[in-house]
Amino acid sequence: MIAIISDSHDNLPALRQMVAIFNELSCSVVIHAGDFVAPFAARELRRLRCPLRAVFGNCDGEKQGLITAIEGGGLIQDAPYEFSVEGLKIHLRHIPLAPETDLIARSDIDVYIFGHTHKPSIASKGRLLILNPGEAGGWLTGKSSYLLLDPKTKKATLHYL
Repeated sequence: MIAIISDSHDNLPALRQMVAIFNELSCSVVIHAGDFVAPFAARELRRLRCPLRAVFGNCDGEKQGLITAIEGGGLIQDAPYEFSVEGLKIHLRHIPLAPETDLIARSDIDVYIFGHTHKPSIASKGRLLILNPGEAGGWLTGKSSYLLLDPKTKKATLHYL
């Protein structure tokens, strides 16, 4: 199982709950689509029992601090970040592409993940799965959300704390 979050915006209680859930589910990787905000919040994700893959968001000004905070437990870098996990090629960024035409045309990308909008969505265009986990922080909507992606079926489900 692959866990996907974004826009945690320093909400430590929500991050702690999500880490516990992801560890209980034995997730193979957690993907964060940016906007941790402060390094102290990113440190919470070091308690994950799986790797973290992440990109910086527009509110992640202290990049070196974030890199240091998750060091040894994952990788964070500038977007776009493309990597493979459990047989799926992932294209990860914070701010969405508009439109996704270039990614749809690429046959090597299976899943496109973005954040920034704080609005969860699960969509498909052709063979491309397009995912936005919403906001882990829950500050704008009052709902802390995350996605779980089954890499075998390529089916994503939305969950709230």
